Amino acid sequence: MDFDFNCPNCQQQLTVDDSEVGFSVDCPSCSDSIQIPQPAAAPFTLDPAPAPPPIPVAALVATAVETPTAVRVRARRVTSVAVVDEPEIPEETFVQPIEIEEMEDGDIELARKLCVSAQLIRGEVAKAIVGQDEVIEQILIAIFARSHCLLEGVPGLAKTYIVKTLSDAMQLSFHRVQFTPDLMPADITGTDVIQEDDDGRRNLVFLKGPIFAQMILADEINRSPPKTQAALLEAMQEHSVTVGGQTFQLQEPFFVLATQNPVEQEGTYPLPEAQKDRFMFHVRMGYPRRDQEREVIRRTTSAYKPEIEKAISAEEIVRCQEIVRKVPVPEHVTEYVLDLVCKSRPNEEGAAPWVKDLIAWGPGPRACQQLVLGGKVRAVLKGRHHVTIDDILALAHPVLRHRIVPTFTAEAEGIDVDHIVDRILESTPRGDASSVL
Repeated sequence: MDFDFNCPNCQQQLTVDDSEVGFSVDCPSCSDSIQIPQPAAAPFTLDPAPAPPPIPVAALVATAVETPTAVRVRARRVTSVAVVDEPEIPEETFVQPIEIEEMEDGDIELARKLCVSAQLIRGEVAKAIVGQDEVIEQILIAIFARSHCLLEGVPGLAKTYIVKTLSDAMQLSFHRVQFTPDLMPADITGTDVIQEDDDGRRNLVFLKGPIFAQMILADEINRSPPKTQAALLEAMQEHSVTVGGQTFQLQEPFFVLATQNPVEQEGTYPLPEAQKDRFMFHVRMGYPRRDQEREVIRRTTSAYKPEIEKAISAEEIVRCQEIVRKVPVPEHVTEYVLDLVCKSRPNEEGAAPWVKDLIAWGPGPRACQQLVLGGKVRAVLKGRHHVTIDDILALAHPVLRHRIVPTFTAEAEGIDVDHIVDRILESTPRGDASSVL
């Protein structure tokens, strides 16, 4: 059965069969593609003036065959119809500005106290640890940033002793977990045990595991299976543990220092890239200098016993973790962070050829977050109330080291991630602070 409808653009009246509803035709008058409506639909007439006489579709097809200049009209199935009535809204329109809380006088005073407390902590740690100042600073930054560290170093460099000494100086509960291939998730989080009360009734009681401490040392985390690693990393992210359908909150502040042994990789379970990204820093611990090692020998082979005193409380640490987030970041520092991270991505538009040759996978947005947040903490520890590019430069290696995956070409040429980060820093201009003032 035939019915008529008008072209919504030129008002040309067309005649089609109702079996072609839902198909699309090309208007012979304006050449626009239109969809055939339902027969009951109102005509697409915008002008009350009489429309021109209808032109049957079959006649239009015949005319197209006889006249080379005629427009061929054919029906075709419409799979999707684009909405053209509403204008396209730019993506920037959906970005709503938010109000950033600024530092007040009380916050500035607490920031100064944090700087003094950090110096006291370093002094207390120095009673037991010789050297390793950069490592200790990066661990402190991760603690006050409410994050975690991945520490790598050969055996015998006092990795465990550093964490234990820091926990004593901060009066935090400390547990050390030695990761082994037979370690199960319940060995970390805890498990339900059956206990009998005074009336002889048996009940399931949750026995907390070593994860319920404020400072955790996950020693040689790459020695345990991925299932156990994931159980620890879940607690790191959520600061809670779920066992048997019941959720237990971990005590704040909560900090995990996981260690890796760079030697003897046989039989290990390397952390996946996505799990390593949960750590704020990948700290590499090197050998001490000759004079420092001499002092280590003198202390450890004598009757010397350091007495570590309290330098800051857990409540003050939690408060400081909130204050450091209010430290302002200049615009040119933010732009420098974005340039630094974007230059590390081989798929980024305008990436240098050497980046595509040496980097298989670049860092994600969390790298920008950790650089800025770490810069805020470092600025406070240095006695400043604003972040500078020097703060970003000091933390670029531990932040980007485990977030950049080198290519096979880079590994074959002996180019490690630190060399790649050095080259990225050299090729990234520092910017001009006066240009944003």
